[in-house]
Amino acid sequence: MTKRAGILVAVGATVAGLLTAAPAPAAATGAPAPPLKWTGCPTENYPTLQCAKVRAPLDHSRPSGRQITLALSRVPHTAKAYQGPLLVNPGGPGGSGLSMAGFVASSLPEKTAARYDVIGFDPRGVGKSTPALNCLPGHFDPVRPDSVPDSYRAERINRDRAESFARACGEKHGDVLPYMDTVSAAKDLEVIRRALGSPQINYFGYSYGTYLGAVYAKLHPERVRRLVLDSVVDPDAVWYEGNLGQDHAFDDRHKAFAAWVAKHDAAYGLGSDPAGVEAAWYRMRAEVAREPAGGKVGASELEDTFLPGGYYNGYWPYLAEAFAAYVKEKDAEALVQVYENFGAADASGDNSYSVYTAVQCRDAAWPRHWSTWRNDSRRIHDKAPFMTWNNTWYNAPCATWPVAPLHPLPVHNRQLPPALILQATDDAATPYGGAVSMHRKLKGSSLVVEEGGGNHGITLSGNDCLDRHLTAYLNDGTVPRGRGEADAVCAALPEPKPLPAEKAAAQSVDNSRASRLHGLLGFRR
Repeated sequence: MTKRAGILVAVGATVAGLLTAAPAPAAATGAPAPPLKWTGCPTENYPTLQCAKVRAPLDHSRPSGRQITLALSRVPHTAKAYQGPLLVNPGGPGGSGLSMAGFVASSLPEKTAARYDVIGFDPRGVGKSTPALNCLPGHFDPVRPDSVPDSYRAERINRDRAESFARACGEKHGDVLPYMDTVSAAKDLEVIRRALGSPQINYFGYSYGTYLGAVYAKLHPERVRRLVLDSVVDPDAVWYEGNLGQDHAFDDRHKAFAAWVAKHDAAYGLGSDPAGVEAAWYRMRAEVAREPAGGKVGASELEDTFLPGGYYNGYWPYLAEAFAAYVKEKDAEALVQVYENFGAADASGDNSYSVYTAVQCRDAAWPRHWSTWRNDSRRIHDKAPFMTWNNTWYNAPCATWPVAPLHPLPVHNRQLPPALILQATDDAATPYGGAVSMHRKLKGSSLVVEEGGGNHGITLSGNDCLDRHLTAYLNDGTVPRGRGEADAVCAALPEPKPLPAEKAAAQSVDNSRASRLHGLLGFRR
Protein backbone atom coordinates (compact mmCIF):
# COMPACT_ATOMS: atom_id res chain seq x y z
CA MET A 1 0.00 0.00 0.00
CA THR A 2 2.59 2.44 -0.93
CA LYS A 3 1.34 5.95 -1.51
CA ARG A 4 1.39 6.96 -5.14
CA ALA A 5 -0.90 9.94 -5.35
CA GLY A 6 -1.24 13.56 -4.32
CA ILE A 7 -4.74 13.33 -2.92
CA LEU A 8 -6.11 16.71 -1.94
CA VAL A 9 -6.98 15.89 1.65
CA ALA A 10 -6.37 18.41 4.42
CA VAL A 11 -4.53 16.30 6.96
CA GLY A 12 -2.60 19.23 8.37
CA ALA A 13 0.83 20.48 7.44
CA THR A 14 3.33 17.69 7.12
CA VAL A 15 5.94 17.19 9.78
CA ALA A 16 8.54 16.74 7.06
CA GLY A 17 11.40 19.15 7.49
CA LEU A 18 10.57 19.84 11.13
CA LEU A 19 12.80 17.15 12.63
CA THR A 20 15.63 19.08 14.19
CA ALA A 21 16.56 17.20 17.34
CA ALA A 22 19.91 15.47 17.33
CA PRO A 23 19.42 11.70 17.02
CA ALA A 24 20.03 9.58 20.08
CA PRO A 25 22.52 6.78 19.48
CA ALA A 26 21.33 3.20 19.47
CA ALA A 27 22.17 1.13 22.51
CA ALA A 28 23.55 -2.35 22.51
CA THR A 29 20.86 -5.02 22.52
CA GLY A 30 19.04 -5.08 25.85
CA ALA A 31 20.88 -2.04 27.22
CA PRO A 32 19.03 1.14 28.19
CA ALA A 33 19.15 3.83 25.54
CA PRO A 34 19.76 7.54 26.07
CA PRO A 35 16.50 9.49 26.37
CA LEU A 36 15.09 10.93 23.17
CA LYS A 37 15.32 14.68 22.62
CA TRP A 38 11.80 15.72 21.69
CA THR A 39 11.24 19.11 20.11
CA GLY A 40 8.02 20.79 19.10
CA CYS A 41 6.97 20.35 15.47
CA PRO A 42 3.32 21.48 15.64
CA THR A 43 1.03 21.59 12.64
CA GLU A 44 -2.26 23.41 12.21
CA ASN A 45 -4.28 20.29 12.99
CA TYR A 46 -1.88 18.78 15.55
CA PRO A 47 -0.55 21.62 17.72
CA THR A 48 0.98 19.35 20.37
CA LEU A 49 3.01 17.24 17.95
CA GLN A 50 6.65 16.65 18.84
CA CYS A 51 9.50 15.14 16.83
CA ALA A 52 12.73 13.30 17.54
CA LYS A 53 15.23 10.96 15.92
CA VAL A 54 16.92 7.78 17.08
CA ARG A 55 19.80 5.84 15.61
CA ALA A 56 19.58 2.11 14.96
CA PRO A 57 22.04 -0.40 13.53
CA LEU A 58 21.81 -0.93 9.81
CA ASP A 59 22.69 -4.56 10.52
CA HIS A 60 21.20 -5.65 13.84
CA SER A 61 23.72 -8.48 14.10
CA ARG A 62 26.39 -5.76 14.39
CA PRO A 63 24.87 -3.29 16.89
CA SER A 64 28.03 -1.17 17.02
CA GLY A 65 28.39 -1.02 13.24
CA ARG A 66 26.99 1.46 10.75
CA GLN A 67 23.97 3.36 12.06
CA ILE A 68 20.82 4.59 10.34
CA THR A 69 18.41 7.24 11.61
CA LEU A 70 14.72 6.72 12.33
CA ALA A 71 12.43 9.75 12.42
CA LEU A 72 9.76 9.79 15.14
CA SER A 73 6.73 11.89 16.02
CA ARG A 74 4.70 12.01 19.22
CA VAL A 75 1.51 13.37 20.69
CA PRO A 76 2.25 13.10 24.43
CA HIS A 77 -0.21 11.79 26.98
CA THR A 78 -2.03 14.21 29.26
CA ALA A 79 -3.84 11.87 31.65
CA LYS A 80 -2.50 10.62 34.96
CA ALA A 81 -3.59 7.06 34.09
CA TYR A 82 -0.77 6.60 31.58
CA GLN A 83 -0.81 3.38 29.58
CA GLY A 84 2.50 3.73 27.77
CA PRO A 85 3.50 4.41 24.17
CA LEU A 86 1.15 3.50 21.31
CA LEU A 87 3.19 3.00 18.13
CA VAL A 88 1.14 3.51 14.97
CA ASN A 89 2.00 2.44 11.42
CA PRO A 90 0.05 3.07 8.16
CA GLY A 91 1.46 0.14 6.18
CA GLY A 92 3.33 -0.06 2.93
CA PRO A 93 6.00 -1.22 3.08
CA GLY A 94 7.15 2.28 2.37
CA GLY A 95 4.43 4.29 4.09
CA SER A 96 5.47 7.32 6.14
CA GLY A 97 4.07 7.22 9.64
CA LEU A 98 5.01 10.64 10.98
CA SER A 99 1.55 12.11 10.40
CA MET A 100 -0.18 9.04 11.84
CA ALA A 101 0.52 10.08 15.43
CA GLY A 102 -1.52 13.25 15.09
CA PHE A 103 -4.30 11.54 13.18
CA VAL A 104 -4.72 8.67 15.63
CA ALA A 105 -4.47 10.89 18.71
CA SER A 106 -7.10 13.28 17.33
CA SER A 107 -9.42 10.51 16.08
CA LEU A 108 -9.59 8.40 19.23
CA PRO A 109 -11.92 9.53 22.02
CA GLU A 110 -10.14 12.26 23.96
CA LYS A 111 -10.03 10.30 27.22
CA THR A 112 -8.54 7.28 25.46
CA ALA A 113 -5.89 9.18 23.53
CA ALA A 114 -4.92 11.12 26.67
CA ARG A 115 -3.65 7.90 28.28
CA TYR A 116 -1.07 7.19 25.58
CA ASP A 117 2.00 8.73 24.05
CA VAL A 118 0.95 8.19 20.42
CA ILE A 119 4.13 7.56 18.45
CA GLY A 120 4.48 7.78 14.67
CA PHE A 121 7.63 6.80 12.82
CA ASP A 122 9.17 6.57 9.39
CA PRO A 123 10.51 3.01 9.04
CA ARG A 124 14.04 2.44 7.75
CA GLY A 125 14.49 3.87 4.27
CA VAL A 126 11.30 5.94 4.39
CA GLY A 127 10.74 9.68 4.30
CA LYS A 128 12.71 11.54 6.96
CA SER A 129 14.57 8.46 8.16
CA THR A 130 18.05 8.22 6.70
CA PRO A 131 19.26 6.98 4.38
CA ALA A 132 16.03 7.33 2.40
CA LEU A 133 15.73 5.16 -0.69
CA ASN A 134 14.95 6.56 -4.12
CA CYS A 135 16.10 4.04 -6.68
CA LEU A 136 14.93 5.56 -9.93
CA PRO A 137 13.18 8.94 -9.72
CA GLY A 138 10.44 9.34 -12.28
CA HIS A 139 9.88 5.62 -12.81
CA PHE A 140 6.11 6.23 -12.90
CA ASP A 141 6.19 9.39 -15.00
CA PRO A 142 3.58 9.36 -17.78
CA VAL A 143 3.06 8.02 -20.31
CA ARG A 144 4.18 4.47 -19.50
CA PRO A 145 3.75 1.47 -21.80
CA ASP A 146 0.37 -0.24 -21.71
CA SER A 147 0.41 -2.68 -18.81
CA VAL A 148 -1.36 -5.40 -20.83
CA PRO A 149 1.11 -6.73 -23.41
CA ASP A 150 -0.31 -7.64 -26.81
CA SER A 151 2.97 -9.00 -28.14
CA TYR A 152 6.30 -10.37 -27.03
CA ARG A 153 7.88 -7.00 -27.80
CA ALA A 154 5.37 -5.16 -25.58
CA GLU A 155 6.04 -7.59 -22.77
CA ARG A 156 9.78 -7.19 -23.24
CA ILE A 157 9.50 -3.41 -22.93
CA ASN A 158 7.80 -3.71 -19.54
CA ARG A 159 10.27 -6.36 -18.41
CA ASP A 160 13.14 -4.07 -19.36
CA ARG A 161 11.61 -1.29 -17.26
CA ALA A 162 11.32 -3.58 -14.24
CA GLU A 163 14.86 -4.89 -14.67
CA SER A 164 16.17 -1.35 -15.00
CA PHE A 165 14.51 -0.41 -11.73
CA ALA A 166 16.01 -3.40 -9.92
CA ARG A 167 19.43 -2.67 -11.39
CA ALA A 168 19.21 1.01 -10.38
CA CYS A 169 18.34 0.01 -6.81
CA GLY A 170 21.37 -2.24 -6.63
CA GLU A 171 23.69 0.38 -8.05
CA LYS A 172 22.41 3.21 -5.87
CA HIS A 173 21.58 1.44 -2.60
CA GLY A 174 23.46 -1.85 -2.78
CA ASP A 175 25.00 -1.29 0.65
CA VAL A 176 21.57 -0.93 2.26
CA LEU A 177 19.38 -3.43 0.37
CA PRO A 178 20.53 -6.52 2.33
CA TYR A 179 19.02 -4.90 5.45
CA MET A 180 15.74 -3.72 3.95
CA ASP A 181 13.36 -6.37 5.26
CA THR A 182 10.49 -6.73 7.70
CA VAL A 183 12.52 -8.48 10.40
CA SER A 184 15.07 -5.65 10.42
CA ALA A 185 12.24 -3.10 10.57
CA ALA A 186 10.69 -5.00 13.47
CA LYS A 187 14.01 -4.95 15.30
CA ASP A 188 13.99 -1.18 14.79
CA LEU A 189 10.77 -1.11 16.81
CA GLU A 190 12.69 -2.66 19.69
CA VAL A 191 15.29 0.12 19.37
CA ILE A 192 12.46 2.64 19.52
CA ARG A 193 10.97 0.93 22.59
CA ARG A 194 14.28 1.11 24.45
CA ALA A 195 14.76 4.74 23.44
CA LEU A 196 11.29 5.50 24.81
CA GLY A 197 12.31 3.89 28.08
CA SER A 198 9.19 1.77 28.23
CA PRO A 199 9.14 -1.88 29.35
CA GLN A 200 6.39 -2.62 26.82
CA ILE A 201 4.73 -1.03 23.80
CA ASN A 202 1.20 -0.88 22.50
CA TYR A 203 1.02 -1.24 18.72
CA PHE A 204 -1.62 -0.26 16.16
CA GLY A 205 -0.91 -1.17 12.54
CA TYR A 206 -2.88 -0.93 9.33
CA SER A 207 -2.30 -3.06 6.22
CA TYR A 208 1.39 -4.06 5.92
CA GLY A 209 1.70 -2.58 9.40
CA THR A 210 -0.22 -5.63 10.63
CA TYR A 211 2.52 -7.92 9.37
CA LEU A 212 5.23 -5.68 10.82
CA GLY A 213 3.45 -5.78 14.18
CA ALA A 214 3.03 -9.56 14.07
CA VAL A 215 6.72 -10.02 13.29
CA TYR A 216 7.71 -7.74 16.17
CA ALA A 217 5.38 -9.69 18.45
CA LYS A 218 7.04 -12.92 17.38
CA LEU A 219 10.49 -11.55 18.14
CA HIS A 220 9.55 -9.85 21.42
CA PRO A 221 6.24 -11.21 22.77
CA GLU A 222 7.07 -10.12 26.29
CA ARG A 223 7.33 -6.51 25.10
CA VAL A 224 3.79 -6.38 23.66
CA ARG A 225 1.11 -4.94 25.90
CA ARG A 226 -1.65 -4.44 23.32
CA LEU A 227 -1.73 -5.25 19.62
CA VAL A 228 -4.28 -3.86 17.12
CA LEU A 229 -4.20 -5.17 13.54
CA ASP A 230 -6.52 -3.50 11.02
CA SER A 231 -6.84 -4.90 7.45
CA VAL A 232 -4.56 -7.84 7.79
CA VAL A 233 -1.82 -9.20 5.55
CA ASP A 234 -2.05 -12.96 5.04
CA PRO A 235 1.08 -14.27 6.78
CA ASP A 236 0.94 -17.42 4.64
CA ALA A 237 1.07 -15.50 1.34
CA VAL A 238 4.17 -13.32 1.69
CA TRP A 239 4.47 -11.96 -0.98
CA TYR A 240 3.98 -13.43 -4.46
CA GLU A 241 0.87 -15.44 -3.68
CA GLY A 242 -0.62 -12.50 -1.82
CA ASN A 243 -0.33 -10.32 -4.90
CA LEU A 244 -2.06 -12.94 -7.04
CA GLY A 245 -4.92 -12.91 -4.56
CA GLN A 246 -5.14 -9.14 -4.85
CA ASP A 247 -5.67 -9.40 -8.62
CA HIS A 248 -8.96 -11.22 -8.18
CA ALA A 249 -10.07 -9.08 -5.25
CA PHE A 250 -9.44 -5.74 -6.95
CA ASP A 251 -11.33 -6.90 -10.00
CA ASP A 252 -14.30 -7.60 -7.73
CA ARG A 253 -14.05 -4.11 -6.25
CA HIS A 254 -13.90 -2.58 -9.73
CA LYS A 255 -17.10 -4.45 -10.57
CA ALA A 256 -18.61 -3.06 -7.37
CA PHE A 257 -17.66 0.44 -8.54
CA ALA A 258 -19.30 -0.18 -11.92
CA ALA A 259 -22.44 -1.43 -10.17
CA TRP A 260 -22.52 1.72 -8.02
CA VAL A 261 -22.20 3.94 -11.10
CA ALA A 262 -25.04 1.99 -12.75
CA LYS A 263 -27.16 2.35 -9.64
CA HIS A 264 -26.74 6.12 -9.94
CA ASP A 265 -27.41 6.38 -13.65
CA ALA A 266 -29.43 9.53 -13.02
CA ALA A 267 -26.24 11.24 -11.86
CA TYR A 268 -23.74 9.82 -14.36
CA GLY A 269 -25.76 8.81 -17.42
CA LEU A 270 -23.67 5.74 -18.23
CA GLY A 271 -26.55 3.27 -18.12
CA SER A 272 -28.20 1.20 -15.43
CA ASP A 273 -26.56 -2.12 -16.33
CA PRO A 274 -23.38 -2.78 -14.32
CA ALA A 275 -21.88 -4.90 -17.11
CA GLY A 276 -22.56 -2.10 -19.56
CA VAL A 277 -20.85 0.44 -17.31
CA GLU A 278 -17.86 -1.84 -16.91
CA ALA A 279 -17.69 -2.29 -20.69
CA ALA A 280 -17.71 1.51 -21.09
CA TRP A 281 -14.74 1.73 -18.73
CA TYR A 282 -12.76 -0.76 -20.81
CA ARG A 283 -13.66 1.14 -23.99
CA MET A 284 -12.30 4.27 -22.30
CA ARG A 285 -9.15 2.32 -21.46
CA ALA A 286 -8.72 1.26 -25.08
CA GLU A 287 -9.16 4.86 -26.24
CA VAL A 288 -6.52 6.31 -23.92
CA ALA A 289 -4.19 3.44 -24.80
CA ARG A 290 -4.34 4.64 -28.41
CA GLU A 291 -4.29 8.35 -27.57
CA PRO A 292 -3.44 9.29 -23.98
CA ALA A 293 -5.85 11.83 -22.52
CA GLY A 294 -4.20 15.22 -22.36
CA GLY A 295 -0.93 13.57 -23.34
CA LYS A 296 -0.69 12.22 -19.76
CA VAL A 297 -3.23 9.50 -19.08
CA GLY A 298 -2.59 6.31 -20.99
CA ALA A 299 -3.89 2.86 -20.13
CA SER A 300 -1.46 2.29 -17.25
CA GLU A 301 -2.10 5.73 -15.78
CA LEU A 302 -5.85 5.12 -16.02
CA GLU A 303 -5.46 1.93 -14.01
CA ASP A 304 -3.36 3.77 -11.43
CA THR A 305 -6.09 6.41 -11.19
CA PHE A 306 -8.99 4.05 -10.59
CA LEU A 307 -7.10 1.63 -8.35
CA PRO A 308 -7.59 3.82 -5.23
CA GLY A 309 -11.33 3.23 -5.61
CA GLY A 310 -10.59 -0.37 -4.72
CA TYR A 311 -9.15 0.79 -1.41
CA TYR A 312 -11.79 3.30 -0.41
CA ASN A 313 -15.25 3.79 -1.87
CA GLY A 314 -15.29 7.40 -0.73
CA TYR A 315 -13.32 8.11 -3.90
CA TRP A 316 -16.02 6.67 -6.15
CA PRO A 317 -17.95 9.93 -6.73
CA TYR A 318 -14.80 11.71 -7.92
CA LEU A 319 -13.74 8.84 -10.16
CA ALA A 320 -17.25 8.47 -11.56
CA GLU A 321 -17.50 12.14 -12.41
CA ALA A 322 -14.30 12.05 -14.46
CA PHE A 323 -15.29 8.72 -16.03
CA ALA A 324 -18.63 10.13 -17.17
CA ALA A 325 -17.09 13.38 -18.38
CA TYR A 326 -14.67 11.52 -20.61
CA VAL A 327 -17.13 8.95 -21.96
CA LYS A 328 -19.91 11.42 -22.70
CA GLU A 329 -17.97 14.57 -23.56
CA LYS A 330 -14.43 13.35 -24.32
CA ASP A 331 -13.26 15.67 -21.55
CA ALA A 332 -9.58 14.77 -21.38
CA GLU A 333 -8.88 17.42 -18.75
CA ALA A 334 -11.24 15.65 -16.34
CA LEU A 335 -9.15 12.49 -16.59
CA VAL A 336 -5.92 14.42 -16.24
CA GLN A 337 -7.16 16.12 -13.09
CA VAL A 338 -8.36 12.92 -11.45
CA TYR A 339 -5.09 11.22 -12.43
CA GLU A 340 -3.07 13.99 -10.82
CA ASN A 341 -5.14 13.67 -7.65
CA PHE A 342 -5.23 9.89 -7.35
CA GLY A 343 -2.74 8.24 -9.69
CA ALA A 344 0.35 10.40 -10.15
CA ALA A 345 3.50 9.62 -8.19
CA ASP A 346 5.54 12.43 -6.63
CA ALA A 347 8.93 12.28 -4.91
CA SER A 348 7.41 10.68 -1.81
CA GLY A 349 5.79 8.11 -4.06
CA ASP A 350 9.16 7.33 -5.62
CA ASN A 351 10.59 6.83 -2.14
CA SER A 352 7.68 4.66 -1.05
CA TYR A 353 7.92 2.44 -4.11
CA SER A 354 11.65 2.04 -3.64
CA VAL A 355 11.11 0.84 -0.07
CA TYR A 356 8.16 -1.32 -1.12
CA THR A 357 10.25 -3.23 -3.65
CA ALA A 358 13.30 -3.37 -1.39
CA VAL A 359 11.35 -4.95 1.47
CA GLN A 360 9.07 -7.24 -0.47
CA CYS A 361 11.80 -8.51 -2.78
CA ARG A 362 14.06 -9.21 0.20
CA ASP A 363 11.47 -10.66 2.58
CA ALA A 364 10.65 -13.80 0.63
CA ALA A 365 11.37 -15.73 -2.56
CA TRP A 366 9.80 -14.66 -5.84
CA PRO A 367 9.73 -16.68 -9.06
CA ARG A 368 13.00 -16.23 -10.93
CA HIS A 369 11.70 -17.75 -14.17
CA TRP A 370 9.69 -15.18 -16.07
CA SER A 371 7.45 -17.89 -17.52
CA THR A 372 5.86 -18.27 -14.07
CA TRP A 373 4.95 -14.58 -13.94
CA ARG A 374 3.69 -14.63 -17.52
CA ASN A 375 1.56 -17.74 -17.14
CA ASP A 376 0.03 -16.62 -13.85
CA SER A 377 -0.70 -13.15 -15.21
CA ARG A 378 -2.34 -14.47 -18.38
CA ARG A 379 -4.42 -16.98 -16.46
CA ILE A 380 -5.69 -14.45 -13.92
CA HIS A 381 -6.12 -11.64 -16.46
CA ASP A 382 -8.58 -13.78 -18.40
CA LYS A 383 -10.89 -13.71 -15.37
CA ALA A 384 -9.81 -10.52 -13.60
CA PRO A 385 -8.50 -7.99 -16.14
CA PHE A 386 -8.76 -4.78 -14.13
CA MET A 387 -5.27 -4.63 -12.64
CA THR A 388 -3.61 -8.03 -13.00
CA TRP A 389 -0.87 -6.98 -15.40
CA ASN A 390 -0.48 -3.60 -13.70
CA ASN A 391 0.20 -5.45 -10.43
CA THR A 392 2.58 -7.80 -12.22
CA TRP A 393 4.77 -4.94 -13.42
CA TYR A 394 4.57 -3.21 -10.05
CA ASN A 395 6.20 -6.24 -8.45
CA ALA A 396 8.30 -7.42 -11.40
CA PRO A 397 11.59 -5.91 -10.13
CA CYS A 398 11.59 -8.82 -7.67
CA ALA A 399 12.19 -11.21 -10.58
CA THR A 400 15.71 -9.84 -10.98
CA TRP A 401 16.33 -8.30 -7.56
CA PRO A 402 20.06 -7.94 -6.86
CA VAL A 403 19.85 -9.28 -3.28
CA ALA A 404 18.95 -12.87 -2.44
CA PRO A 405 15.65 -13.36 -0.60
CA LEU A 406 15.15 -14.37 3.01
CA HIS A 407 12.64 -16.81 4.45
CA PRO A 408 9.53 -15.25 6.03
CA LEU A 409 9.43 -15.48 9.80
CA PRO A 410 6.51 -17.65 11.02
CA VAL A 411 4.28 -15.40 13.12
CA HIS A 412 2.26 -17.98 15.08
CA ASN A 413 2.34 -16.93 18.70
CA ARG A 414 1.06 -18.40 21.96
CA GLN A 415 2.78 -15.92 24.27
CA LEU A 416 0.83 -12.71 23.60
CA PRO A 417 -1.92 -10.98 25.50
CA PRO A 418 -5.17 -10.95 23.49
CA ALA A 419 -4.73 -9.10 20.20
CA LEU A 420 -7.56 -7.24 18.44
CA ILE A 421 -7.91 -7.99 14.70
CA LEU A 422 -10.31 -5.99 12.52
CA GLN A 423 -11.15 -6.84 8.92
CA ALA A 424 -13.67 -6.02 6.18
CA THR A 425 -15.03 -9.03 4.32
CA ASP A 426 -14.56 -7.48 0.86
CA ASP A 427 -11.21 -5.75 1.36
CA ALA A 428 -9.22 -6.10 -1.87
CA ALA A 429 -5.74 -5.08 -0.76
CA THR A 430 -5.67 -7.58 2.11
CA PRO A 431 -8.43 -10.12 1.43
CA TYR A 432 -10.48 -11.52 4.28
CA GLY A 433 -8.76 -14.90 4.46
CA GLY A 434 -5.57 -13.27 5.68
CA ALA A 435 -7.28 -11.99 8.81
CA VAL A 436 -8.73 -15.42 9.53
CA SER A 437 -5.26 -16.93 9.17
CA MET A 438 -3.70 -14.34 11.48
CA HIS A 439 -6.50 -14.86 14.01
CA ARG A 440 -5.73 -18.57 14.11
CA LYS A 441 -2.01 -17.99 14.51
CA LEU A 442 -2.26 -15.51 17.39
CA LYS A 443 -3.62 -17.52 20.30
CA GLY A 444 -6.25 -15.66 22.28
CA SER A 445 -6.79 -12.99 19.61
CA SER A 446 -10.23 -11.60 18.81
CA LEU A 447 -11.52 -11.06 15.27
CA VAL A 448 -14.00 -8.26 14.56
CA VAL A 449 -15.47 -8.34 11.06
CA GLU A 450 -17.07 -5.56 9.04
CA GLU A 451 -19.66 -7.55 7.11
CA GLY A 452 -20.01 -6.38 3.51
CA GLY A 453 -17.33 -3.72 3.85
CA GLY A 454 -14.89 -3.25 1.00
CA ASN A 455 -12.61 -0.53 2.32
CA HIS A 456 -9.01 -1.09 3.33
CA GLY A 457 -8.43 0.44 6.75
CA ILE A 458 -11.71 0.41 8.66
CA THR A 459 -11.22 1.80 12.16
CA LEU A 460 -11.18 5.54 12.88
CA SER A 461 -13.02 6.09 9.60
CA GLY A 462 -16.61 6.54 10.68
CA ASN A 463 -17.85 3.08 11.69
CA ASP A 464 -18.95 3.56 15.31
CA CYS A 465 -19.36 -0.17 15.92
CA LEU A 466 -15.77 -0.91 14.98
CA ASP A 467 -14.48 2.09 16.89
CA ARG A 468 -16.29 0.99 20.05
CA HIS A 469 -14.37 -2.29 19.98
CA LEU A 470 -11.12 -0.42 19.35
CA THR A 471 -11.74 2.04 22.16
CA ALA A 472 -12.72 -0.64 24.66
CA TYR A 473 -9.56 -2.55 23.88
CA LEU A 474 -7.31 0.48 24.22
CA ASN A 475 -9.06 1.54 27.42
CA ASP A 476 -8.69 -1.69 29.38
CA GLY A 477 -7.83 -4.60 27.07
CA THR A 478 -11.42 -5.77 26.59
CA VAL A 479 -12.00 -7.89 23.47
CA PRO A 480 -15.24 -9.49 22.26
CA ARG A 481 -15.58 -13.26 22.41
CA GLY A 482 -17.84 -15.24 20.10
CA ARG A 483 -18.45 -18.83 19.08
CA GLY A 484 -17.96 -18.60 15.34
CA GLU A 485 -15.13 -17.63 13.04
CA ALA A 486 -15.60 -14.00 14.06
CA ASP A 487 -15.91 -12.83 17.63
CA ALA A 488 -18.01 -9.82 16.67
CA VAL A 489 -19.61 -8.51 13.49
CA CYS A 490 -20.27 -4.90 12.53
CA ALA A 491 -22.36 -3.76 9.60
CA ALA A 492 -20.57 -1.90 6.85
CA LEU A 493 -21.15 1.80 6.39
CA PRO A 494 -23.59 2.81 3.64
CA GLU A 495 -22.13 3.33 0.20
CA PRO A 496 -21.34 6.93 -0.75
CA LYS A 497 -23.83 9.06 -2.61
CA PRO A 498 -23.08 11.02 -5.78
CA LEU A 499 -21.79 14.50 -5.09
CA PRO A 500 -23.06 17.65 -6.72
CA ALA A 501 -21.37 17.80 -10.11
CA GLU A 502 -19.50 21.01 -9.27
CA LYS A 503 -17.99 19.57 -6.09
CA ALA A 504 -17.02 16.25 -7.70
CA ALA A 505 -15.58 17.98 -10.77
CA ALA A 506 -13.41 20.15 -8.52
CA GLN A 507 -11.73 16.90 -7.37
CA SER A 508 -11.04 18.31 -3.91
CA VAL A 509 -11.63 15.33 -1.64
CA ASP A 510 -13.69 16.02 1.47
CA ASN A 511 -12.02 16.45 4.83
CA SER A 512 -13.86 13.63 6.58
CA ARG A 513 -11.96 11.47 9.00
CA ALA A 514 -12.22 8.53 6.58
CA SER A 515 -10.71 10.55 3.74
CA ARG A 516 -7.90 11.76 5.98
CA LEU A 517 -7.14 8.20 7.04
CA HIS A 518 -7.05 6.87 3.50
CA GLY A 519 -4.92 9.78 2.40
CA LEU A 520 -2.38 8.65 5.00
CA LEU A 521 -2.64 4.94 4.24
CA GLY A 522 -2.06 5.40 0.52
CA PHE A 523 -2.29 2.56 -1.97
CA ARG A 524 -0.95 -0.84 -2.98
CA ARG A 525 -0.86 -2.52 0.43
